[in-house]
Amino acid sequence: MLLFFILGLLVHFVFFGSIFDIYFTSPLVHGMTPQFTPLPPPAKRLVLFVADGLRADALYEFDENGNPRAPFIRNIIMHEGSWGISHTRVPTESRPGHVALIAGFYEDVSAVAKGWKENPVGFDSLINESKYTWSWGSPDILTMFAKGIDTNGHAHRPTSREYKDNIKIVDDGIKEIVSMLEHFYGNDGKTAFIFTSDHGMTDWGFHGAGHPSETLTPFVTWGAGIKYPQKVSVQKFDDAFLKEWKLENWKRQDIHQGILPIDYLNNTDLFRAESMFTNAMQILEQFKVKMTQKKEAILPFFFTPFKLLSESKQLNILRKARSYIKQRKYDEAVSLCKELIHLALKGLSYYHTYDRFFLGVNVVLGFVGWTSYASLLIIKSHSNLTRGVSKEVKKPSHLLACSFIALGVLVAFFLLIQDCPWTYYIYCLLPIPIWYAVLREFGVIQDFVLFVLTFPPSQLVAYLFIFTLGIEVLVLSFFYRYTLTAGLVAFACWPFITQLRTQAKSISLSWIFFSLLLAVFPLMPVVGRKPDIFLVMGAGLLVLLLSLCVVTSLLKRKDHFINEELLLHLVQMLSIVLSMYVVYTTHDSLLKKQGLPVFNQIISWITLASSFVLPLLSPTRLFERLFSILLSSMSAYLLLSTGYEALFPLVLSCLMFVWIQVEQETLRQPSVSYKQKVTSLQFTCSPDITQFRQLYLDDVRRAFFLVFFLVTAFFGTGNIASINSFDLASVYCFLTVFSPFMMGALMMWKILIPFVLVMCAFEAVQLTTQLSSKRLFLMVLIISDIMALHFFFLVKDDGSWLDIGTSISHYVIVMSMTIVLVFLNGLAHLLTTKKLELCGKPKSHLI
Repeated sequence: MLLFFILGLLVHFVFFGSIFDIYFTSPLVHGMTPQFTPLPPPAKRLVLFVADGLRADALYEFDENGNPRAPFIRNIIMHEGSWGISHTRVPTESRPGHVALIAGFYEDVSAVAKGWKENPVGFDSLINESKYTWSWGSPDILTMFAKGIDTNGHAHRPTSREYKDNIKIVDDGIKEIVSMLEHFYGNDGKTAFIFTSDHGMTDWGFHGAGHPSETLTPFVTWGAGIKYPQKVSVQKFDDAFLKEWKLENWKRQDIHQGILPIDYLNNTDLFRAESMFTNAMQILEQFKVKMTQKKEAILPFFFTPFKLLSESKQLNILRKARSYIKQRKYDEAVSLCKELIHLALKGLSYYHTYDRFFLGVNVVLGFVGWTSYASLLIIKSHSNLTRGVSKEVKKPSHLLACSFIALGVLVAFFLLIQDCPWTYYIYCLLPIPIWYAVLREFGVIQDFVLFVLTFPPSQLVAYLFIFTLGIEVLVLSFFYRYTLTAGLVAFACWPFITQLRTQAKSISLSWIFFSLLLAVFPLMPVVGRKPDIFLVMGAGLLVLLLSLCVVTSLLKRKDHFINEELLLHLVQMLSIVLSMYVVYTTHDSLLKKQGLPVFNQIISWITLASSFVLPLLSPTRLFERLFSILLSSMSAYLLLSTGYEALFPLVLSCLMFVWIQVEQETLRQPSVSYKQKVTSLQFTCSPDITQFRQLYLDDVRRAFFLVFFLVTAFFGTGNIASINSFDLASVYCFLTVFSPFMMGALMMWKILIPFVLVMCAFEAVQLTTQLSSKRLFLMVLIISDIMALHFFFLVKDDGSWLDIGTSISHYVIVMSMTIVLVFLNGLAHLLTTKKLELCGKPKSHLI
């Protein structure tokens, strides 16, 4: 089993790393012939103002008194220059935004594996094409572009008075700098000015994803070579913002990166056409270099050129464009250059993704082979599915081994003569030993097929349909959270097709009620929700009410250790009360701009630390330990909640406890009543492995339930695939000074709490059903690998960076699900089985 786990880990690392060779290699090309516009530029110098984290609407809107927030910029728009919206792309972070601003292209996708801070990539830009470049700002700006309005927005949010007053300060600063520069250069009219932003910010103080408030940034330009304001009666961009900003009569010109925005240029038609011709030549040069590189790396009879832009077509377009310029048909020349740019960009993408299909096929072969091998291992060693069927192990023939060796040598030779990267050898050779291992188990395959054929065709089709539908629901839930609601509704209907509705009517009703109640959460909004402290208070009151019921039941017991348990429950109830107090008073203090009270901060950290220890003081009886874990988790979760999500762990835990009861009922022995069985259960550090049983077909359902509940914990109240789904206000009981690492750690613990509750419940399920966690993980591995195969095809390297980053996050989540399960299982095992003794000696509990 250990060897299998190590091999599985290695295989999954390879499969994970493959997406960076297939989807995320650098598209940057070097070695092009420089291209220049033959006409003199209208400006001698460029001044670029970048307001970090400034939203377009925040700059252009009026304040509550009807005055412009940025009067100097407003005056520029109406009397001196041109304006519009700059459409940025995700990640809406500082470094990618500045790359786009100074280099004219979007962030190198290969940098997605390196982070967005300081990872220099060699590319051409305004800076290294300029004779001199000066940069002013705080030390953080010059190194990582991290301060200004941006930090103000994180701390106070873009709708705050502080953020909006900051805009006026920026506006005054720009006015002062412009006046100074014009005076220094004697008002020679040779300076061009651009004011914009690298990214925006959401109402809740985040950026990094694709919300319009993050991707729509202001763009105002004036000075040498820039058109003066143009009045219009009809705008190309018709939206409500124009009237709100009172700019509906001033021509708005939006820009994207990469292509020269010639509509901004105040120059001759000849200059505009020549500039666009140079822009087209620059991109065409990249296309030529990319094609040459790919052609030299591939055997001639395997090379397929990009047919839409042959050499003859390139020459024909360039000849026509140059002819139009000579004939003064400038609009026709510009149109033809734009067509050439479009084709060259498509050709660049074609050659950049040339090997994608070949590599993808090999990775899919490896995926399918590995999943098949893991399935055969379960069938062979951990199940009774082939009981009664012959299991004679036949030694693999030498012919099979020799055939696979020959195939490996052939593949390696093919890669060698094409001078492929070393990673290609791994992706292409790995499927060979995997499929050899699969075909070695031909006898098991044969036996399993014979076993499957014993099922009636209709029943077999029904099983396959339900399993496939379940997998698809899990996959869709990563994109559409409400599919979890559909799944939970289906769970609620499950007792009606089993014996549970007659065998355990009250348990069935509880299962239906809590499944439907939990189904509400995925329908709630993920981002942009406003804080609702009363819901947090309500969640705390419900936990206290539940605790009172438990305390009442404890008082009815007559064992010798009632005082110890009662005291622990009272301490945990006090912790809940303190959490509610801290949340309420902190929210009130922040509304009054009085900051985070020190007392509240101390209580918050103590509560968080104690939540790890208090459960270990409770008895290891199933109900008492699980309830103690819930109380401690809720005390910490309340401090990290801002609204309805505070109710989520409580409802989830109720459903988990019902699940334990349901699974006990499915395996109940006729001679033992349920009540007797539940009171006799205790978590133990060293379970008796002789009690573990082989896997049954029903265990596939249990594994699926576990995966489904974990995915529900992922997306029940938020989307952990996007950092943009979280509200910074959720950590304000612990700290209010912006600290990405500390805030990230607190948010991560908030995410993990529902997972821990699910895994602790499953510890009880394993205990009641005598199910080995190792065997369970094999089934979870298969389910997660099938999901991973889906997400492998859904990985994106184009479109918005939100789509790209989310697709990678989904793939990473399912690829690492089994590893995370091992970690969570260990944590749950610690929380459920370990017992701390305050008196220093162990005690035996009386039942």
